[in-house]
Amino acid sequence: MKYAWVMTLAAAAAMAADPPTRPVLSLSLKRAVEIATSPEGNANIQLAAEALKQAQARTLESRAALLPDVEGSLNYQSRTENLAAMGIKFNIPPGFPFQIPTFVGPFSTLDARVTASQTIFDFSSIRRFQAARSGAAAARSDAENAGEQVAAQVARAYLMAIKADADRDTAQSNVKLSQALLVQANNEKTAGTGTGIEITRAKVQLANDRQHLLETQNARTSAHLRLLRAMGASLDTELDLTDKLGYLPVDAVTLEQAKAQALATRPDYQAQRNREQNARLSASATKLERVPSVAAFGDYGSIGSGLDSSLPTRTIGISLRVPLFDGGRRDARREESASQYRAEQVRTADLKEQIELDVRLALDALQSADDEVKVAKDGVELSQNELAQARRRYEAGVATSIEVTDAQTRLERALDNQTTALYGYNVARIDLAQSMGKVRSTVQ
Repeated sequence: MKYAWVMTLAAAAAMAADPPTRPVLSLSLKRAVEIATSPEGNANIQLAAEALKQAQARTLESRAALLPDVEGSLNYQSRTENLAAMGIKFNIPPGFPFQIPTFVGPFSTLDARVTASQTIFDFSSIRRFQAARSGAAAARSDAENAGEQVAAQVARAYLMAIKADADRDTAQSNVKLSQALLVQANNEKTAGTGTGIEITRAKVQLANDRQHLLETQNARTSAHLRLLRAMGASLDTELDLTDKLGYLPVDAVTLEQAKAQALATRPDYQAQRNREQNARLSASATKLERVPSVAAFGDYGSIGSGLDSSLPTRTIGISLRVPLFDGGRRDARREESASQYRAEQVRTADLKEQIELDVRLALDALQSADDEVKVAKDGVELSQNELAQARRRYEAGVATSIEVTDAQTRLERALDNQTTALYGYNVARIDLAQSMGKVRSTVQ
């Protein structure tokens, strides 16, 4: 028993010393979007797929009103009847030799029958079926729009994650540079050409850079978790992001070209147009409820007191239904459906204006971000040259460490500006692609 306890404690200690490793996923931007937009990916994709299935089921349900309705039935009854309760009375003359009972039965009835009906003429049902198909088309476009929205969300999360990686790498480089400057300051003091204040200044800079490194590491962890959440992946996964922040030129496009492509390809606009058509057809269906409808019906079966005494019977007919008065319910539904159609028209026009705004803002943001990237690149080159000159001057003894520290601080700021500019430029590319309805094709 004692030996078992020792083994248990040893195993626990080993697990504490060597925690289980998390699975590592090498992930590109393209692969991240593919995972998120897969049927098992982001929850919004799954909900949109279920909404599409529901809309398709409603289409089949509305179509059923135009197809034959066939039923089979088997009915067996054993009955007794009180003829007097049914108003059947017999005036029996005096001296009649037979007594006619008022209570009859029990007697049996067996009826096996097939019943069918078929709508021949009903414009209202036809319009409802067409409206349901438009609703299914809208749901299909909504599913496409969900894919675009999720792709844009994941792309932004991925860009934020690789920006966090770049910030962490820059902070690590700054720490290494500060360590090298501290070693240089110690060497200068040992050689008698430096002072203690320069060593203290280098230590302060190193402490600041180490603190900034911790901040970037925490930000990196948060960005990776948000990316996993946007993808619908397990939060226990360790990510190895293969793409890096870079500059990829965008094909020149005019405002009119971008607007035309957005109206032609954006799935949310297509979905709204289908919803408008659905409302129009539903309003038409309500109006056509006043039109007479024609249906055919019939049945065929065998009826009798038992199997041996059953005889075949049938019914065939045509019914004409003419709406006359229903208390104003049809008029109220017609006004309601007409109002819904007008509301959808307003939504369509408003979305069209919003699309133009999205395209304008995205084009302006992309142009501004492109300029910022160029300026940031020049700033990094100048700051690197300044730091190199400051270190040469310090090594030659013609400058103090303050000049080196200031140059290092400006280089850190320039590198941060470059990372921020590249991140903003790539986000602007995603915003432009989303405004034109082509996020998934952009990240391929």
